[in-house]
Amino acid sequence: MSGILGIEGQNIRETDGSGINRIWVKHYDEGVRDRLDYPVMPAYRILEMAAEKYGNKVGTIFFGNQITYRQAKEASDKVAGFLFDIGIEKGDRVIFALPNTPHAAPIMAGILKVGGIIVQCNPLYTQREIKFLAEDSGAKTMFCMDMLYSNVSPLLDDGTLDTVITCSLQDFMVGATMPDPPEKRKGLYSWKNVMEAEKTERRAEINPKEDVAMLQYTGGTTGFPKGVMLTHFNIVANAYQAANWDPKASSADVGIGMLPVFHSYGMTMMNVGILVGATIIPMPDPRNYPMVLQAIQTFKVTTLAAVPTMYIGMLKLLEENGYDLSSLRVCTSGAAPLPIEVKRRWEELTGKRITEGYGLSEASPITHGNPIYGLNKEGSVGLPYPDTIAVVIDDEGNILPPGEVGELVIRGPQVMKGYWNRKEETENTLINGWLLTGDMAKMDEDGFFYIVDRKKDMIIAGGFNIYPREIEEVLYEHPAVAEAAVVGIPDPYRGETVKAFIELKPGWKGKVTEEDIIKFCKERLAPYKVPKLVEFRDELPKSLVGKVLRRVLREEEMRKQG
Repeated sequence: MSGILGIEGQNIRETDGSGINRIWVKHYDEGVRDRLDYPVMPAYRILEMAAEKYGNKVGTIFFGNQITYRQAKEASDKVAGFLFDIGIEKGDRVIFALPNTPHAAPIMAGILKVGGIIVQCNPLYTQREIKFLAEDSGAKTMFCMDMLYSNVSPLLDDGTLDTVITCSLQDFMVGATMPDPPEKRKGLYSWKNVMEAEKTERRAEINPKEDVAMLQYTGGTTGFPKGVMLTHFNIVANAYQAANWDPKASSADVGIGMLPVFHSYGMTMMNVGILVGATIIPMPDPRNYPMVLQAIQTFKVTTLAAVPTMYIGMLKLLEENGYDLSSLRVCTSGAAPLPIEVKRRWEELTGKRITEGYGLSEASPITHGNPIYGLNKEGSVGLPYPDTIAVVIDDEGNILPPGEVGELVIRGPQVMKGYWNRKEETENTLINGWLLTGDMAKMDEDGFFYIVDRKKDMIIAGGFNIYPREIEEVLYEHPAVAEAAVVGIPDPYRGETVKAFIELKPGWKGKVTEEDIIKFCKERLAPYKVPKLVEFRDELPKSLVGKVLRRVLREEEMRKQG
């Protein structure tokens, strides 16, 4: 063995990384432990422990309503009682499709208490997208917003779903009445019905390291999204890792819930807040930046976790109007590359630094972070979290020395169990306990990691992962489309934006417009996936075997933009 890591040249198929010299530990902030003792417990215990320790403390403030940790825990017991009553059993999947509201923690904990598996779902998904998740996961029960019920009701009609529980912003507004279900029909309930259920202390028996707590759907280059299986232990471990990363975190903290809880990043940050007993201000519309900035100022928010697009949106307002953000102690960024200019401008305007991190759904999701108080390298996603080993490998799986570019691979307690009903893809992604991220990276001699490029064709727009194949499948449904390719092109606000290149079938030229294609996609895809740009081509670039070359199209766009 040679080199500063001690295992350079070894193949990941032959090592578990135990002999690695974790050079990054010396740059951890003072007070951050490099090894943690994780409680082997069901994930719902995070909320229960907070209720036991901080019972009467306000855990959530929502449109003037103050909800204590004890009240949130009791609501989760009612969710569990309701789910037991309607016949949910251990292993049953339940779709969670809500924005950031006080429903989130009680519903998630309630599902887990009965042994159910949470299926994370973007509330803006179309009927088509929800149907795919329901059929792939086998979920027959769903929590959704009442204002989006029209996307869900056809799935009750056709038998895809048996039970739907609608939730409303009014459920937690001071002086408002909880609404009844949108219509009277079998299998349809509202939050009001759930809160009328008897709360229960009954719990399903959980094996935290084996039992799946959540399916977080993520895409790939080979087709539709795959369900990432996160165990109870994965979720608990990542919450403890992230809480430990900030040694000053405490119950005095006030966090603002901008990251969507229907994604693992938002879910983990919510769990961190609950774990330390912080007060959380959920933002149902995190891109209402005037409301966000006003909330930071009014509630003296101390911790802010966001994606680059959100920082860009807030920056525009900060440059025009003055907001007092002096209460902020921690600003973190993840889910997409943080432009260095955005980081510099934020720090210049607010005096508060942004620390960038990295993660992926398959790792619950956080694996790396820059020190919050210590050395913070621009352009780096930081250091591996405690108990997390990260190395860079070549195409054969050999571990590369610092400075060389290869695929980033990770080991740690937060790494998924596998993909739901996708044995082959699991075996291709988890090799001897190592998670292949699909991201090209390099590590410097201090142990800081840098994402250089993505091996996958994934597009990251506004912090959301978008998979070209899924959009292309929709485009191919249009009668005019002969061939289609979708790529991400640089966008100053969203990071990347979606552009579709289309070769039309004979006879269609001049009969279909860019607007027609976009309208067609809007009916079938969530708004953030819809192409913003469409270009018609006589022919798309292809390899010798006839594969459309997205890379060539992307390079052409990059040259156009200079």
